Amino acid sequence: MKENTKKIVCTNKKAHFNYNIEEVYEAGLVLKGTEVKSLRLGRVSLGDSYAEIRGNEIYLVNCHISPYPFATHEGHDPLRPKKLLLHKKEIRRLIGKLKERGLTLVPLRVYFRNGKAKVELGLGRGKRKIDKREEIKRRDEERTILRHYKIK
Repeated sequence: MKENTKKIVCTNKKAHFNYNIEEVYEAGLVLKGTEVKSLRLGRVSLGDSYAEIRGNEIYLVNCHISPYPFATHEGHDPLRPKKLLLHKKEIRRLIGKLKERGLTLVPLRVYFRNGKAKVELGLGRGKRKIDKREEIKRRDEERTILRHYKIK
């Protein structure tokens, strides 16, 4: 029996700040060989990336995987759309959900599970500027309270 090992490569730190994540999905990534090697080195950025539906397939767009520095032949395009692997039932459900106004599929993190590249997608609703300010204020208050108790 295999262990369920998970090696996190990259996390999208801004995702929870910019979106209220309602549901989380795990999807496989279709990658080229040099992309996998680059991923293993941790050379990936999820900054402006999102998932979109094309036909009956879902693609990860604007996910930057740097070219593998030790590749002998021509490498890969760093920003090419990567196909995501999900069950048909999940894809149909996501298509229905994404037609709702304001919902977006945001990649939360990229990791390897049992040697396979996976991406964790969050179905999120964008936060307004007021919500973000309130969250920053709440976080600052928690820090000051913790700091106060730490001193005593």
